[in-house]
Amino acid sequence: MSTAFWQLFSLSAKAVGVLSAFVLAKGVLWLVNLLVIAPRRDPLRFLPGPDGSAFQSHFNEVNDPDITPTVYRDWRKLFGKTFRYHGYGKHDYRLMSFDMRVLSHVLSSPVYEKPWQTRHYLGRLLGRGVFNMEGAEHKAIRKLIGPAFTAQAVKGMTPIFFQKAEELRDRWDALLSTATLTASHTEGLPAATLDVAHWISRTTFDIFGLAGFDYHFNAMHNETEQVYSAYRRMFAISDKASQLRVLKQLYLPILEKIWPNEDDKTTQQCLKIIRECGMGLIQSKREIIMAEKVDFRLEEKDILSLLIKSNLSNEPSNRLSDAELLDQLSSFLFAGSDSTALTITWCLYLLSKYPDVQTRLRAEILTTPAPDAVPSKRNSTSSTSSSLQADAIEALPFLDAVVRETLRVIPSVHGTVRVATTDDLIPVSYPVVLRTGEIVHENEHIHIRKGSFVHIPLEGVNLSEDIWGSDAREFNPDRWASLPTPAKSPAFPGVANVMSFSFSGHSCPGYRFSLSEIKIVIATLLPQFVFSPVDGLEIGKYNSVLTRPFVRDQLQSGGIQLPLKITRYVE
Repeated sequence: MSTAFWQLFSLSAKAVGVLSAFVLAKGVLWLVNLLVIAPRRDPLRFLPGPDGSAFQSHFNEVNDPDITPTVYRDWRKLFGKTFRYHGYGKHDYRLMSFDMRVLSHVLSSPVYEKPWQTRHYLGRLLGRGVFNMEGAEHKAIRKLIGPAFTAQAVKGMTPIFFQKAEELRDRWDALLSTATLTASHTEGLPAATLDVAHWISRTTFDIFGLAGFDYHFNAMHNETEQVYSAYRRMFAISDKASQLRVLKQLYLPILEKIWPNEDDKTTQQCLKIIRECGMGLIQSKREIIMAEKVDFRLEEKDILSLLIKSNLSNEPSNRLSDAELLDQLSSFLFAGSDSTALTITWCLYLLSKYPDVQTRLRAEILTTPAPDAVPSKRNSTSSTSSSLQADAIEALPFLDAVVRETLRVIPSVHGTVRVATTDDLIPVSYPVVLRTGEIVHENEHIHIRKGSFVHIPLEGVNLSEDIWGSDAREFNPDRWASLPTPAKSPAFPGVANVMSFSFSGHSCPGYRFSLSEIKIVIATLLPQFVFSPVDGLEIGKYNSVLTRPFVRDQLQSGGIQLPLKITRYVE
């Protein structure tokens, strides 16, 4: 080989060596800054809070629903309402507060956003929907989807809620007809053990299919329906994902394309099925709406129709593409189906644990008049009957108390996180005693730097003894009879006076939809059935994206489930 070649090779090797040394040096500097320099400049280091070794994390303490109520109570006693804990180690200070002024500031200020990690993880499964948008884009989407979730719009969807709730009631009644007699009930009535979580999930999926897309998933009758099956398989994989897999998805997403494992392949197949079906629904619905000309006097009240009509009413430059519309609907399907299903499931579980409450609630529901017919969204007479029935159910005070108490005790979302996009001053309403001995008094501020994480303990606030009293961790619907008028008492935070729907600009836009659906399903099932715990089975809470039920010692083998014993109610 020529001398020139070897000279070129030598220069290239030196260049690679220099580049490698530069990259290594930058890596070392980054690590030194992360572990040594930045923590010493972090104002959160002065806040009180639990200590630990260099790489000790408190993630288990703040994410495990089995222990967080006790951990939070102990931390509040030791450190006050506002403190810091360790994220990935002693260098990673994270703010947590039970001071509603702090939480209100963080959830209301444009300074704080969902971390890119959270948005990326949700976006991978749901697209860029309203729940992982921020800033002006988030406000624009909220304005666009607002008409789909007004009180009037939700009332127009109640015939669907009744229709599917009654289908579920009839399916369970048919299963009881084939059940054998059991000696565990003195009445000698047929009893069946049903996975309530599974059945309720199928029901709410069907409800949102009709209310959201005007599409019949028929998941209650056919679990192999491709969209429902794809959705369930995808989230089953997500729920069981290890921390290592999540980190790989966040920081090395290219690996899923280069070396996909079976879970990666299945997830991509599921996403393809869901998107192909969704795009077809959007295109066909737009054609129907456009055929109505510019007045958009279409009688359909599903969310997709309302979104498309609202979208077409915008200036062309502000309109969403079909892909963006689908992302919004995917987000609603997740929030409106899964989270609502979990609240109904947990409500039935709590009623089974508190039979006196179940009896009182059933007696109240039985005072409402029965609907004249099985409602249909295209039958105006049935729709009117359903609307009146929905109003009657909405007016039941004890049902409202039971639903709110369920949302308070077991919110579908355990907690959420925000990140500061700039340095900020956060006002406090309760004193914070710093490690230096100084006191941050009421109406003063604590400092937080850009990039710091703030943990919002949704369940923690819901179960705080400082707000709800010494029995805060107990299921007690009667507490709602003595609370101040909603929205007039800052002591009881959030939408519907609980943090389960969050509050301010990032509160759940579909909370009315969810509350109405929950109440109608409960009011349809309870007059027909008695719910009891299954002997020998202990139910636990599994905190993934949402808080799901499982049978203790059966999470790996049985997955997400909540078996209950069901018998017919006989007066």
